Amino acid sequence: MQKRFSLLLIEGKRSDRTSFLAGLTKKKILVQSVSSGSAALTLIEESVPDVIIVDAASMRTSGKRICTALREKAPHLPIVLIVDGSTPTGNNLATDVILNLPFTLQKLFNRIKPYLPQEPKNIYKVGPIHLDLENRSVRCLGHQAMLTPRLAALLKSLMEHSGHVVEREALFSRVWETEYTGDTRTLDVHISWLRQAIEDDPRHPRFIKTVRGLGYRLDVEDAQSYNGRGPLRR
Repeated sequence: MQKRFSLLLIEGKRSDRTSFLAGLTKKKILVQSVSSGSAALTLIEESVPDVIIVDAASMRTSGKRICTALREKAPHLPIVLIVDGSTPTGNNLATDVILNLPFTLQKLFNRIKPYLPQEPKNIYKVGPIHLDLENRSVRCLGHQAMLTPRLAALLKSLMEHSGHVVEREALFSRVWETEYTGDTRTLDVHISWLRQAIEDDPRHPRFIKTVRGLGYRLDVEDAQSYNGRGPLRR
């Protein structure tokens, strides 16, 4: 996960129990920890987490009152309750998941993972260029534009080979899905439209460069470049 998801952990301080805080933090989750239900209720007024974990076993309680109060305060927040094997549980508890100790940290993470926001799919990022293929939109510095399916496919191909010179025929064949490359002038038109979508000055492009006699190359600062920058052929 690239994004830092937010989790509220409610657990008591017991010398005979290992805290889940360190392990969850290593999973690249932003964890806020409090030691009581009242502190949790105060905290979610200021910052709403993605998931709440109530470690009732660490507080020597069933967790029922805490979970009920949390559910009333934030009805849509997922709540995971941790209890020991001797604590009675039932369907009347206001929780989404109940875990009985003992269990591994990985099992805890697997149970909360479905409740964490998912990363967007079909997102391509190269330097400042962000291409959303699902919505066919592009963001670059201060520019944002909607793209046609062809333009989105063209930009995707250039981004996949950032730093390479992509030959005109290869690029045309890949994006237009054809073996006929006798007339690639429509490619030039689409490159012009693409420059208008992402460049500050389309007449003097910073990103999409024309390599005379060969094709086009996407130049992006901090992007991984092709050693030698030779042409990419089919």
